[in-house]
Amino acid sequence: MAVLGLALLTAGCAGDKSILDPAGQAARDVALIWWIMLTFSAVVLTVLTGLWLFAFRPRDVTRTPSQERRVARHWILGGGILLPVVSIVALLAFGVPAGQRMLAIGEPGEVIEVIGHQWWFEVRYPNAEGGEVVTANHLVMPVGEPVDFHVTSADVIHGFWIPRLGGKVDMIPGRENRIRLQADIPAVFGAQCAELCGVAHAHMHLFVEALPREEYDAWLAERQRDALATMATANATDDEARSAFMTHCASCHSVAGVSDGTLGPDLSDVGSRATLGAGVMAMDDGAISQWLHHHQTLKPGNLMPSHADIDTDTLDSLGAWLETLNP
Repeated sequence: MAVLGLALLTAGCAGDKSILDPAGQAARDVALIWWIMLTFSAVVLTVLTGLWLFAFRPRDVTRTPSQERRVARHWILGGGILLPVVSIVALLAFGVPAGQRMLAIGEPGEVIEVIGHQWWFEVRYPNAEGGEVVTANHLVMPVGEPVDFHVTSADVIHGFWIPRLGGKVDMIPGRENRIRLQADIPAVFGAQCAELCGVAHAHMHLFVEALPREEYDAWLAERQRDALATMATANATDDEARSAFMTHCASCHSVAGVSDGTLGPDLSDVGSRATLGAGVMAMDDGAISQWLHHHQTLKPGNLMPSHADIDTDTLDSLGAWLETLNP
């Protein structure tokens, strides 16, 4: 039973979204503060429980009114003033420097812009050589160097949070917030919206991949708009699929060299992404077709129309063409 209890207690200490499995200095600072707070709160709980039990022990004690007032003052000063002040000062002593290190101040690092939408993440690389790179729900960052995330929102307040890399920051319409994070190891991290933002909030995830600098630069180069436009043109062999896309999708979605929609996620490299629907399902063979048929069931409340007016064969061919958009 003890082993089972320990297993249950530690079940949430690992995984791609665990703050207790840090992969960067900012996350290690947060985890350290968490462990200190947990330890201190456990000590306080133990001491207070002991005092509470001690107070119920039968004893014959006689005090004068002045002695009672003196005892009361000791408890008020010690437990009501001294303990909270010492606790808060100690927490600030650890927390303020940790928060300071996550501020994007001083020499700027690699800049990645993230924009929250209901209910997906738009990711932009404004300083990429050869022109801006845009993708959705898939964030790639370099390993071993600071990255400045500039975050905002296109509609309501969202929350940007990569638990294994650091703290949360609000994504607020009309305001750009910044946070500096660093991944110390090549890995895949889970991220998600950390602010209740509507009916599909629980299905708003972000796939984060940390790559060595050489692989990161290669990834950016593959996603230059000119390269993606050439790929889309070369893969546009299915006239039915292309026509269906232009009729039903192009006003909302962008595909380099094909359309310039801005309301929905950019699909120029959709076939290369790890997930669909902001983390709702894995990008397997036939996944896009399945999404087009059942997206309102897979992610209730998403803003795409139902596609009930499009026949099955057309949706299947459209899904197959979108899967070829894989640099």
